[in-house]
Amino acid sequence: MGMMTEPLILLGLESSCDDTAAALLRIDPDGVPAILSSVVHGQTALHADFGGVVPEIAARAHAEKLDICVREALAQAHLTLRDVQAVAVTSGPGLIGGVIAGVMCAKGIAAGAGIPLIGVNHLAGHALTPRLTHGVTYPYLMLLVSGGHCQFLIVRGADDFTRLGGTIDDAPGEAFDKTARLLGLPQPGGPHVEREATQGDPTRFRFPRPLLDRPGCDMSFSGLKTALLRARDEVVAEKSGLTRQDRADLCAGFQAAVRDVLAEKTRRALTIYLADSPEHPVIAVAGGVAANTAIRARLETGAAELGVTFVAPPLALCTDNAAMIAYAGAELYALGRRHDMTLAARPRWPLDHTSPAMLGSGKKGAKA
Repeated sequence: MGMMTEPLILLGLESSCDDTAAALLRIDPDGVPAILSSVVHGQTALHADFGGVVPEIAARAHAEKLDICVREALAQAHLTLRDVQAVAVTSGPGLIGGVIAGVMCAKGIAAGAGIPLIGVNHLAGHALTPRLTHGVTYPYLMLLVSGGHCQFLIVRGADDFTRLGGTIDDAPGEAFDKTARLLGLPQPGGPHVEREATQGDPTRFRFPRPLLDRPGCDMSFSGLKTALLRARDEVVAEKSGLTRQDRADLCAGFQAAVRDVLAEKTRRALTIYLADSPEHPVIAVAGGVAANTAIRARLETGAAELGVTFVAPPLALCTDNAAMIAYAGAELYALGRRHDMTLAARPRWPLDHTSPAMLGSGKKGAKA
């Protein structure tokens, strides 16, 4: 970042899925960031009866919660809006109702306090988090792996991303959630499937490793849950039910398949990244699935074998939060980026402007 004489304080807002978040971030004159407060209000209870996030419910909850989050974040940081130099907000991609609520709130604050407004890509927030938490230098390889996203990016700057590949259908987190649902485990499914898997035999059920036979870094996870459904039904037909051990073995087999796919595709992505001979090679992971111990351990081992530093931000900053949005906003601010009241909420917004949109990205184009 450019040299400043005063610290810069930014307010960040995030409301792209089912977490409403606000945070205050200080950037010191030497460019070192400090999170002054980070407030996240989840909506798990609101969606619990529906087996997934209901966009209308989410949007209404964001609209009700955003100003409360901002007040809490200011109070925790012992600041008022008069102390804030800029407001950064997720302006896409995401569930459009939530994104609109965030953008409207940020516009109100920017207009009322007379401060600049900066629209941030939600995925750029995740992708720049290793710089916030570990001061990682460009270029680094980023694996975003969560409920909504799965992609490899070479990060060369705050607005310079090269996409090496990603999932052509379900994100891994989504596959974990669906697996949990198929096996009667609570939502969100990831931690529950992981817990069951520790008690299970990963070799009993041999699940497919999709796309490993295809070159490149693209991944697919939807066939995996179909295979799991079939395996579950076979056991149930045979025994007229599932034992605890059956369930644990199914979870272990599923997790091992996801782990193997991610490990092999990561190895390929690292090979492409290392071809550029980066001075301090780093692979960073972010997103909820990055918290899975078994998957994370395998990725760390793979990185170490290639002599690449492995970085994973703390879990609270891996899942959706506003500190990452404030930080991405700070990097864009340093590049002179400002938005006005025409800033639009975007349901879809690819990070890489050059590579083609993903295949299984729906009728309306790539999600991200």
